[in-house]
Amino acid sequence: MTRYDNLLLDHQLCFALYAATNSIIRTYRKRLGTVGLTYPQYLVMLVLWQKDGITVNELAKTLKLDAPTISSMLKRLQSIKFIKRQRDKKDERRTFIYLTKEGSDLEHSVAKLQEQVACKTGLNDKEFYELRDTLNELTDTLSAPDEIKESA
Repeated sequence: MTRYDNLLLDHQLCFALYAATNSIIRTYRKRLGTVGLTYPQYLVMLVLWQKDGITVNELAKTLKLDAPTISSMLKRLQSIKFIKRQRDKKDERRTFIYLTKEGSDLEHSVAKLQEQVACKTGLNDKEFYELRDTLNELTDTLSAPDEIKESA
């Protein structure tokens, strides 16, 4: 038995976020499988539907991942003909990612799937956006560099 209330599992923000994340990803996974996407691939496609023709590094930064991490996702998306990769003619180190017609056409179906997941949360629009905004603020706060406080 723990002597500290702050160590109780039910008191952990991290566990609540972890459990909620797992639940929502499972909900997405069921639906995304019908269109041939995994959840991480879905995130890549969201970025490309918003801004087609970005570099791998821009994509990685937007998704808060490093470029090697998304490399296998991009290979898979290219093999199923949702994206194409093109080296920069001026700088061979840069690779641009573009949607194919198939990848672009997929947006309509995925928008409907996202609406199903949003409805399944049971949140009304106001609650949905407030929760999203709060979580984005939390991410920004926790991503900020730690301040080292000097002791007096």
